[in-house]
Amino acid sequence: MFRLVSLNLNGIRSAAAKGFEAWAEGVGADCMGVQEIKAQADIVKGRFDKVAGMKGRFHFAEKKGYSGVGLYSRKRPSAVRLGFGDAEFDAEGRYVECRFDRAGRRGLPRLSVVSCYFPSGSAGEHRQAAKFRFLALMAPYLHALASEREVILVGDINIAHKEIDLKNWRGNRKNSGFLPEERAWMTRLFEELGFVDVFRTLNPHPEQYTWWSNRGQARARNVGWRLDYHLATPAVASLASREYIYLEQRFSDHAPLVIDYDFTL
Repeated sequence: MFRLVSLNLNGIRSAAAKGFEAWAEGVGADCMGVQEIKAQADIVKGRFDKVAGMKGRFHFAEKKGYSGVGLYSRKRPSAVRLGFGDAEFDAEGRYVECRFDRAGRRGLPRLSVVSCYFPSGSAGEHRQAAKFRFLALMAPYLHALASEREVILVGDINIAHKEIDLKNWRGNRKNSGFLPEERAWMTRLFEELGFVDVFRTLNPHPEQYTWWSNRGQARARNVGWRLDYHLATPAVASLASREYIYLEQRFSDHAPLVIDYDFTL
């Protein structure tokens, strides 16, 4: 079994203060993608570079206290890639990829696990425009990567794909995260580029959310959005066997998404 976790931390120091590290010790992950760590190398080194016996690789934002992603792994990767080759978004620390070129049984000789943090457009039109630029770059990049390797991308995608993926979909049709253009991008990723929404293959039920606003008792009332995903190529997606969203503790405004796959690294 390969257990893969995704969690937007909304600040690694804040999440640690709320028990994130102790939870990670018990969850038994083989890899864990984290997003929005909001810390630089000097904060992470010697404090968060290892969690639950897993070594982390990080892509930091140039701006302090902003963005940043990490990918923790129990097994040493064959190679690590920080950034996906675009100056604008690589400066924001949004992409880290670990490659495992001997990924054990079940026919996965070349596997890439990616932790990615897609931009939010909620801050205004300028950030929504940046989000659209990011999506335009990411689709062909993922398509090219998937032509060479099996891929599992985990992260905060900042898009709810379908009406089932957020509570108040009628009131959010003109809001970032549920815009028609964003949703169409995800549909194309699945229907034309061949990626799989792994969680939805295992769990078709409504009210399965991973993010809640801090306003209006949204989490207590489960008025949420499903913004966190495992996006995978079909062969590895077919090996997914179990999923859950961890809700018992709160480390962030997001909840951890855990999926087990029937292979070993």
